[in-house]
Amino acid sequence: MTGRPGRLAIIIIGGGASGVLLAAHLLSDPEADIRVTLIEKRQAFGQGLAYSTTLDDHILNVSALGMSAYADDPEHFWHWLERTGRAPDKNPRKLYLPRHLYAEYLAGILDEMRAREAQSGRLHMMSEECVSAAATPSGVAVDLANGTSLVGHIAVLAVGHEEQPLVGKDIAIRPGSEADTPVDPDADVLILGTGLSMVDAWLSLVAHGHRGHVVALSRRGLLPSMHRKGNPIRLDAADVPLGTELSYFVRWFRDLVRTTVRAGGDWRDVVDGIRPFNQKIWRSWPPSARRRFIEHTRAWWDIHRHRMPPDLHERVTQAVTDGTLELATGKLVGASREGDAIAATIKRRGAPGPETLHVARVYDCTGITADLTTGTNPVVRALIDRGLARPDPLHIGLDVTEGCAIIKADGQPSERLYAIGPLTRGAFFEIEAIPDIRVQCSMLAKNLTERARMAQAG
Repeated sequence: MTGRPGRLAIIIIGGGASGVLLAAHLLSDPEADIRVTLIEKRQAFGQGLAYSTTLDDHILNVSALGMSAYADDPEHFWHWLERTGRAPDKNPRKLYLPRHLYAEYLAGILDEMRAREAQSGRLHMMSEECVSAAATPSGVAVDLANGTSLVGHIAVLAVGHEEQPLVGKDIAIRPGSEADTPVDPDADVLILGTGLSMVDAWLSLVAHGHRGHVVALSRRGLLPSMHRKGNPIRLDAADVPLGTELSYFVRWFRDLVRTTVRAGGDWRDVVDGIRPFNQKIWRSWPPSARRRFIEHTRAWWDIHRHRMPPDLHERVTQAVTDGTLELATGKLVGASREGDAIAATIKRRGAPGPETLHVARVYDCTGITADLTTGTNPVVRALIDRGLARPDPLHIGLDVTEGCAIIKADGQPSERLYAIGPLTRGAFFEIEAIPDIRVQCSMLAKNLTERARMAQAG
């Protein structure tokens, strides 16, 4: 066991944004008798896929006032911007900053923690890849790719998104991955998906001087809507129809939008007004309703819930108007390599037959993992193979309790293994944005530090 005898040793697997936020919440209590080991396979902590970009055009999808790392200090990020001279003279509620700036913010939080905990020994950081984790009679054992092992009392998976492409794995690539090498600026490109990840891929192409035609393909061909400052409606828990049939909930939601618009409001006021209840709504539905939502409703929800800042929305819609970016409704039928090019066969909705596009690159921006059991993260796979974890009923994440404890194959929650962030989307769904993740991290940190106090008292 690492650290001082009796001290609760917590190993966080994944040092991206989720892992850093959890470490920050755990160590915010100076009296907590804990030791946090943060493991990240990348050399840079606090970035992951989302914040590793250096492109200024890749901006946060939440305004500056909503990006604090701490659930109990909502203006922490804004104060950091002011303190470091990065706060422009603009309303923070309407300010959407480059994502690499948020990576600097998280790095600053880590630097402060390391300096503060240098004498206490409560924080240890390792740039290594974790390949497996297991519960033991006395705690947890974590194996690293370099052949070494760590032992502790608690392990928390904060591994974020699946990094390998979900569609056409031998053809498509993820934007920003090692395979995302420069592409011929005059070549055509196919992007699978039309959401915010597609916008990121398109922005990267444009930033590198791409002039070729870009086709963005999805089942519905929907583009994310635009952010607009409004007045979120006020709802009580009793106002929200929890546990009802999906069809009933959709009708209630649409009626609420119509009522709000007739009163002079905006549909965004409804979407933002029910946000505090989103996780409760999701958890109140049976697996059958969740599945129908994923298959039939999620695309419509996503474009209204996950919106673009006004300036970016104008750029993207202008590109669609002038034809440099084409939104196509349909699906990928097949793809094969033809020398340096790719022959991608697509079937557009309503078309009499398939057509073949000859492109230099196919990007996978399709979003949620179709089946967690086919993912490539070795830790997740090892836990499932050993029966120490199981996929949620939709297989889009790990099955976890409301307190983030990983549920084993036998249906029993683990007392030593936990998960946070996007890996828990099957249980919470709305768990990919910083405002949601920080609340989850705060809750888990309070539970674990209380556990440390009880152990110390005992």
